[in-house]
Amino acid sequence: MTGRLPSKLLVSALVRRVGQSGGFASVLSHGEDMGGVILVQAIERGAFSGLFERMVDFDGVARLVRCGPPAGSDSVTVTEYVDRRLGNDPDMWVVELDIADAERFAAETIAMS
Repeated sequence: MTGRLPSKLLVSALVRRVGQSGGFASVLSHGEDMGGVILVQAIERGAFSGLFERMVDFDGVARLVRCGPPAGSDSVTVTEYVDRRLGNDPDMWVVELDIADAERFAAETIAMS
């Protein structure tokens, strides 16, 4: 057993923390409970501001890495990217955050664990 926290617990903590801070968080795709990849879709004031993936390096340190379409992309482009990723990894979590500075919330909650 590793010292990493389960993905389900990290996602739950992120959703709860965003809600307590006045934002909105929604799990768009429920991934594998223990070790599923976590993809965060950041929305700010109704506009797409980026996709961020939780990655763990060889030293076991988790980081949040920007991926996918650039900020300001239309919803079709973002949806196509996420659907393509889910097609390759159906165990992936996709969490949408609608709050100012969503990247910071995600980094503090799921990348610092």
